[in-house]
Amino acid sequence: MAAFLRGKQAGIQNDLSAGILPGAFAPDDQARFGINSQIGSLAYDPVQSLLAIGTNETTFGSGQIYVFGQQRVQATFTLPRRASVKTLQFVADRLVSLDTKNEVIIWDLLTQKKIASYAPPGVVAVLVTDPMLDWALIGLQSGDIIAYDLEGEKLAPLRLPNFWRERSPRSRLLSIVSMQLHPRDIGQLLIGYTEGAVIYSFKQNKPIKYFDYEVPAGAPGGNSDPAAVNTARRPHLTQVFWHPTGTFVGTAYDDASMVFWDPKDGRIVMSRTLTDTHINEPGKQSSSFGNTPGTLSLKEPFARIAWCGKENPDDTGILIAGGFATTLPQKGLTFLELGATPVYATSSWQVLTDHFDAKRQHLLPTPPGADIVDFCLIPRSSPHFAGAQDPIAVIALLTSGELITLSFPSGHPISPTNQLHPSISFLHPFVTSLSVANIDRTRWLGMVENRQQGPQLLKGGAEGIRPMRRHEARNIVQMAHGDGTVRIWDAGHGDEIENTRMLQVDIARALNKFEELFITRVTMASTTGELGVGTATGEVVIYRWGGNKLYGRESPQSVQTVAGGLTDISTRAEPTLKEGLQPFVLYDMAQGPISAVKMSDVGFVGIGSENGGFSIIDLRGPAVIFNASMNDFIKSEKRSSFLKKGSSQASGKPDWPVVIEFGVMTLEGDNYSSIACFVGTNMGKVATFKILPQADGRYTAQYAGVSALSDTIVSITPIITNSGKLAPATGESVAALREGVQTHGTLVVVSQSEARIFKPATAKGAHKSFDDFFCESASVAETVDRGCALVGVFGDGTTRAYSIPALKEIGVSRLSMLDKTRLSSSLVTSAGDVFGWTGPSEVAMLSVWGTGQPLTRSPNKLFNPQAVVPPRPTISNLQWISGTQYVSPTDLDLLIGGPDRPPSKRMLAAAAEEERLRRSGASAPTHTPGTQSSEGWGDFMTRQLNERTEKLNIMGDGMDKMQENSSGWAEDVNKYVSKQKRNMVLGAITGKWL
Repeated sequence: MAAFLRGKQAGIQNDLSAGILPGAFAPDDQARFGINSQIGSLAYDPVQSLLAIGTNETTFGSGQIYVFGQQRVQATFTLPRRASVKTLQFVADRLVSLDTKNEVIIWDLLTQKKIASYAPPGVVAVLVTDPMLDWALIGLQSGDIIAYDLEGEKLAPLRLPNFWRERSPRSRLLSIVSMQLHPRDIGQLLIGYTEGAVIYSFKQNKPIKYFDYEVPAGAPGGNSDPAAVNTARRPHLTQVFWHPTGTFVGTAYDDASMVFWDPKDGRIVMSRTLTDTHINEPGKQSSSFGNTPGTLSLKEPFARIAWCGKENPDDTGILIAGGFATTLPQKGLTFLELGATPVYATSSWQVLTDHFDAKRQHLLPTPPGADIVDFCLIPRSSPHFAGAQDPIAVIALLTSGELITLSFPSGHPISPTNQLHPSISFLHPFVTSLSVANIDRTRWLGMVENRQQGPQLLKGGAEGIRPMRRHEARNIVQMAHGDGTVRIWDAGHGDEIENTRMLQVDIARALNKFEELFITRVTMASTTGELGVGTATGEVVIYRWGGNKLYGRESPQSVQTVAGGLTDISTRAEPTLKEGLQPFVLYDMAQGPISAVKMSDVGFVGIGSENGGFSIIDLRGPAVIFNASMNDFIKSEKRSSFLKKGSSQASGKPDWPVVIEFGVMTLEGDNYSSIACFVGTNMGKVATFKILPQADGRYTAQYAGVSALSDTIVSITPIITNSGKLAPATGESVAALREGVQTHGTLVVVSQSEARIFKPATAKGAHKSFDDFFCESASVAETVDRGCALVGVFGDGTTRAYSIPALKEIGVSRLSMLDKTRLSSSLVTSAGDVFGWTGPSEVAMLSVWGTGQPLTRSPNKLFNPQAVVPPRPTISNLQWISGTQYVSPTDLDLLIGGPDRPPSKRMLAAAAEEERLRRSGASAPTHTPGTQSSEGWGDFMTRQLNERTEKLNIMGDGMDKMQENSSGWAEDVNKYVSKQKRNMVLGAITGKWL
């Protein structure tokens, strides 16, 4: 009976939800966008062109691993137990992770599954891998090093003791803090302990060099502490790193100092900070910014240091995160450009020392108030040289948890738009608000911006096959970021995404204001694609699609903003954007923060502010056709307490708009249809305005009436009475008004505590209260052919569907994946999709008209078998002839795994290639790096020695021959000189006597 009465009260004769069965309301978990938690680690593979991001364990869930490729390629790996991801490293077709539970996990990029895991006997301090090795070297907190076989998935026989404890038995703090393999000679491992560094030789099975740093008395050291300057100090080591060719060794310490060593004799070449050099020499004075002589210079510790090389690895520079004085106003990444490395064999010691004075020093600036925790270099192609050869960009992780991408080495910010996956954009920088619009498919396919852009950073992976598109309207997400940018992209419906490109607008540039900018509202027209953005300072910026008349150059003259009026800001377009969403007009409402903005498809914009102001703009002028305060035409209607206890209507608080919608329908008491604007307020009022044409072609707005609900209005949806279809103001419906076509419609309005269906502007209609929970978001959701229903997200963590007009509950489903503290920010679309936050920077997308399917694994492919890891750089011929023992990856396999280890896939592939070359008649190398050798280690050493001796004999023969030739030439010269002398003497005698 109640359902029958509600239908009569609403004026709707048919059951618009008759075709929706209770079983049809079963939400499918379709997708996740964003990052679930705080980022803890980064890794990049230049061969596969993939970026991996590991997150920390928080209240929002366990740490996860995200792998991103080109466009929308993404895969997610979930840790088997709750932990944070500490380290990520790519090794060929595998991704190796280390978490805070000290578990090393190997993930297969081809199958996107976990293939093995290992829990070492102790706390893992450092994990080292190499693209050409099947081994993971694990440095334990005890100082021991063990090796894990990534191919055989078992522990290797090799175990290295704590070498520094053997050198200094009385020391206590001797854990490993850093390790790095020699970039050319894979047979050497640089190990950093808290008190010093060691070079370990696999081929000699012993440490070959120790590096022990002590700041002598009288030297300033890294922190220039005047209280300790007269005593010797031993700062703790924090990181070790090789020169790209192994010419030098670098060590970093907790006093923000770096020391560069000669690995051949262990001498210090240079000790310096970011600003001072020779800091280990007594009597030196610090020249750091803000450091007064005789005072302590506090510096931040180093977060990370990378010794980078260009395509020529001898042309180097050092990228440093941290080490700044705490008083420095501008911080970022420091790049010490060293230039070409001096030839060690022919350079004096002074030349080597002066090399580390650095030719130039660049600052890659970061946003104020945030320091860099970690960074990840993006090399062009090579995975070798510790991932630091010829980088084109760097992705930095800030203390705020955000990411920033900078060009290298210039340091210019790189926008993630169409460079990185949309999920990464959630933290680049943080998203402050999110909205979704159902944009017509044909309109969205044409919205591909033309913008100047550098080379693509991520080019790996391939998108999987998804179902064909399910709806003509696309779920277009508009994300507002903390830096004043808005990024727009298609989230899809769990189906094929035809236009994967992203759009971007710069609100700060459009407002010509780059500080204290906060975006409060974003709206987009479904047919025209026009964009409206409101700010906390009372401005609204309107964007339209078009070309940029000032492409490639700045505007020659500035534009003054008209206070309280409209300003043409088309000259504030971005110079790099040739075609896209261009700034059109700025409305400075100047009545407090913008609380509501709605773009219609027929050229009208509704705007509300928190001071109660409401305006309607006609973009055909553009002109403001209506501007008033809501309190001027909405009278407080006190309702009796038995209807709604504690009703907010009687509280006397001011009304301001929170929801604005446009529709075309016949209003109560009219015999014609018109364009109507419906405004819902924070106090539960729904005001209706009619937009009518004038004789001169302009439009005017008239107040038509108000209806009162309880609590804040959540949504307003105009629908057609007979069919339940939406009744928005579109070009077709407005054009039909000229022919006198009437649209009989009604409003479905939802507040936090009730839902009401009525004919605007003042009819009572049908009503249903939500007694046990608040409604956080709602909309009338259509199905393909079964009618429509009212779908909402409620404060108890559920989503419910109600029939129209009876408002009878059809179904209920719990949204356990959503963050209950942010349910008020959830969204419901007209297609029945729910967008809700699962954490600070992750959004879940669900379709309520499903079958209850859980989140499925991504169909995308990550690994490309055709992309082959290039050979690892090796020692030079001169080094080899001079006695440096060359150790190939295969030799290292023998040294670490022992003779009983079966050949790995890499060895078998190399052996097969050798066999193929032999059969084809080509000359295969005797022992190619990366292949299995049948000879033992002793035979190999003998062969190496014979080959080197043969080379030396050839060189000796050449020298002997050159000596013989020189001797012969000298004899001929002597004979010639003697002959000339004899002739001269005989000539003199002959001339005198004859």
